[in-house]
Amino acid sequence: MSTYFPSSHDISRKWFVVDASGKTLGRLATEAARVLSGKNSPKYTPFMDMGDHLIVINAEKIRLTGLKSQQKMYRRYTGFPGGLREESFVRLLQRKPEKIVEEAIKGMLPKTKLGRKMASKLNVYKGDQHPHGAQQPQPLEIQA
Repeated sequence: MSTYFPSSHDISRKWFVVDASGKTLGRLATEAARVLSGKNSPKYTPFMDMGDHLIVINAEKIRLTGLKSQQKMYRRYTGFPGGLREESFVRLLQRKPEKIVEEAIKGMLPKTKLGRKMASKLNVYKGDQHPHGAQQPQPLEIQA
């Protein structure tokens, strides 16, 4: 018996679109990470990028449970001394809601070259319009 390893021509990537309105951020992010990494495919191989493309729309309508919407802070470091910048969830949701969803999904992917390649197949948009109509994305239902 021999072990099956998929080659590059065995990979067929599909396009999925997810509507984030009313969805919980963490549950959306876990399912999105599974699709991007290819774990929902029977041909999943841990050391290859087998994932599909994912489009997330209505990022501004994402929700958090409990008091997280008032307490959650997003931090980044500029690289300079004293350069720690903080922004609350509410402010970032008004300014750049795509960043919230992207950061949550990318945080659930591997922190390697392979994870960065998986993350490049993620597209997040603020409204319900996206420029990927030519790819004919299929709707993907994620349980709230």
